[in-house]
Amino acid sequence: MTFTTKMQEYRLRAGITQIELAERCGCRRETIGKLEAGKYNPSLKLAMDVARELGTTVYDIFFFEDE
Repeated sequence: MTFTTKMQEYRLRAGITQIELAERCGCRRETIGKLEAGKYNPSLKLAMDVARELGTTVYDIFFFEDE
């Protein structure tokens, strides 16, 4: 299974930058970049914070796909 994210799509739709999202979620911009690239698995708290800030659910943003 591969970790997949639609985070960038939702962030762009919301019209906010990686820096703005990082500030709102209390993390670094680099963390947001790694999340968007699927190279970092977020904690449950961070995943929920991101979803809240992007106006959607954790399930809509983060998921696993069969390879």
